[in-house]
Amino acid sequence: MNSNKEKIKNIIFGTDTFYGRLFDLVLIVSISLSILMVMIDSVSEYHEDYGYIFNYIEWFFTILFSVEYAVRIYCVRRAASYIFSSFGIIDLVALIPSYLSLLVPGIGVFSVVRILRVLRIFRILKLVQYMGEADNLKKAILASRRKIFVFLFYVSSLVIIMGSSMYLIELNTDGFENIPKSIYWAIVTLTTVGYGDIVPTTNLGQMLAAIIMIMGYGIIAVPTGIVTSELKSIVDERRQNCVVCENDQQALDAKFCNQCGAKMDKKSRKATIHW
Repeated sequence: MNSNKEKIKNIIFGTDTFYGRLFDLVLIVSISLSILMVMIDSVSEYHEDYGYIFNYIEWFFTILFSVEYAVRIYCVRRAASYIFSSFGIIDLVALIPSYLSLLVPGIGVFSVVRILRVLRIFRILKLVQYMGEADNLKKAILASRRKIFVFLFYVSSLVIIMGSSMYLIELNTDGFENIPKSIYWAIVTLTTVGYGDIVPTTNLGQMLAAIIMIMGYGIIAVPTGIVTSELKSIVDERRQNCVVCENDQQALDAKFCNQCGAKMDKKSRKATIHW
């Protein structure tokens, strides 16, 4: 019993066997096809003509992924560790809409949640190794959250002032009937989106709009610079110095200096020359 369970586990979670690679390949194709089907089904013309076919296909994939989800729970030593893991939650959430549609009519609109299945490809293709880089980015964002909060507060104050000013300038003109709409226009203009649904018509209003647009180009770059600065600090903390050539851009796990070739001493974090 345990040997069969171990074999199934190696096939589902492992990639070093023929059947393990075959399982991953079939799973990738199934996930890709199910996502493609969800996207095509969202087109009203195709949904009206072929909706019943898409429904059959979706239930096929739902049953397939449900069986796979149950087998994964069966194979792992601690079921809760998989169920409450990030990928386990994604697997479950992607299955729920189909079953809820049987109980609650009209909830089929939430079937778009099934797009989350694409995240499972990260695990299958072993892209989890890049999670370390994502963790660095998360740390950088958390470290710069106060600076970003101050920046957003400044921008919010700016759009309120600019929007209120435009309301006074463009008073009783189309689109600027009240301050909230004027603030909406200021946000759209400052972010350089420019929908064009509200346009100033007076010379002074157009001059203020031009100033806001120019300011927008500079303001957009500020959060990027803040996060980049924090990210560089985090990356630099994970480096070591070479005392021979004084190069401080050595990876923390480097065995030799990438500039002079000196051997890095792990205990003392120093470099020694070996001729």
